[in-house]
Amino acid sequence: MIANDPYAELERRFGRMGAVNRASAILNWDRSAMMPEGASEDRADQLATLGVISHELMVAPEMADLLSRAEEGKAGLDAWRAANLREMRHAWTHANALPSDLVEARTRASSACEMAWREARKNRDFKALLPTLTEVVTITKRVGEAKAAALGLSLYDALLDEYEPGGRCQRIDTLFAELKAFLPAMLPQVMERQKVTGEALPLDGPFPVEAQRQLGVEMAKTLGFDFHHGRLDISAHPFTGGTADDVRITTRYDEKDFARALMGVLHETGHALYEAGLPRDWRRQPVGNARGMVLHESQSLLMEMQACRSDAFITYATPRMRAAFGKSGPAWEVGNVHKIYTRVAPGFIRVDADEVTYPLHIMLRYRIERAVLGGDLALADLPGAWNDGMTELLGIGPPDDSVGCLQDIHWPDGAWGYFPTYTLGALAAAQLFAAARKAMPGLMNSIGEGDFAPLLGWLRTNVHTKGSIADTDTILSQATGAPLGTVAFKEHLENRYLPA
Repeated sequence: MIANDPYAELERRFGRMGAVNRASAILNWDRSAMMPEGASEDRADQLATLGVISHELMVAPEMADLLSRAEEGKAGLDAWRAANLREMRHAWTHANALPSDLVEARTRASSACEMAWREARKNRDFKALLPTLTEVVTITKRVGEAKAAALGLSLYDALLDEYEPGGRCQRIDTLFAELKAFLPAMLPQVMERQKVTGEALPLDGPFPVEAQRQLGVEMAKTLGFDFHHGRLDISAHPFTGGTADDVRITTRYDEKDFARALMGVLHETGHALYEAGLPRDWRRQPVGNARGMVLHESQSLLMEMQACRSDAFITYATPRMRAAFGKSGPAWEVGNVHKIYTRVAPGFIRVDADEVTYPLHIMLRYRIERAVLGGDLALADLPGAWNDGMTELLGIGPPDDSVGCLQDIHWPDGAWGYFPTYTLGALAAAQLFAAARKAMPGLMNSIGEGDFAPLLGWLRTNVHTKGSIADTDTILSQATGAPLGTVAFKEHLENRYLPA
């Protein structure tokens, strides 16, 4: 029986679906961080079952009528409820395009492929991944085609819309073209300038994992991470999982290089702070979710790149690095550590890439996944296309697939259409940080003292507590005065790497 207040009934139903999805989020985190390998098949069954339960709740026969009736009476709703109703319709449209068996097949395929990816990456063996990755791509195409038909979009745009509602290839192509107009020329200029200023002295290791972990915890707390509502663990690929009240971040450690793990922690802390700062009154509803992955990645990259590679933060962090590892000497002076953290050079690994080369890594992945989904690139030929693209865009060729096309978890995990949001997020991060500095002239002094409260407060007000009440461009325009663009990002790179 349909309730007399259709909107209130929708809130109740979406609250139940949200609980199921939050349980899945914890199980997903556990799968990647703590689950024994022998439990993979059972965990895939659990996740697939919860996915089907959530999907069936969403597409119950009466949901279409509830949505229509609520939309007829939306004039009586306040701004938050009206936005929530819009987000409900968006979520329902995505779900209603798919039968339950396709939802289940997608979850099972990605779970199996992720486990296969771990072994393939370890063994540098793309061919070993090919059977399960082929299944993931086949199912992803079916999902994309079904959603494309329901949304009136291209296959790729329909998949992109899962991660960035309203995101479209045409916009990405325009922004990426603007980046390509200056990045290839900027890279050699920056590297030439580095020669003039001199190479950084290497930091002498080894760096014990436990000392790295403690330093990461200290720095995460400095940024504002609440360990009463979160934790830090290890995974094959750094990520943020869990829920807004139980945020799980991970990193990976290398005893030869602590910078990789530390920057991974700072990056994921940015994601975690966004999740924790979402509007508490709307935590159980779609409007209370993060707007999309462009803003999500903006928060991680703002912390990692904009704030934590700044002169101010490096000045604050360097003495704490020395203390963590019991080090001293010229290599551990602030100026040298700053050189290390702002070094620009083409490299194989995306997550370790500097700000200048990072977008080129994303352009390669964007090009490849569109070609695969469009039928223009066979999966068996993916490693060759990857290596050719790396040579073209960055001038280096991977020695093996573990540092080439096997490095990322996204494709095995079924996240096709996700990659562009990283670079779009970097653009948004530059805009937001520039706006925050303008609004708070003393911001860099605060960061230099390890006080992130002013920055976090500004982000809470202008991004986090907005949830999904508006689209990405509206939130950015209200916070920075302009929709997403490349101007602030270019100015940031020039100021940091090519100062006059």
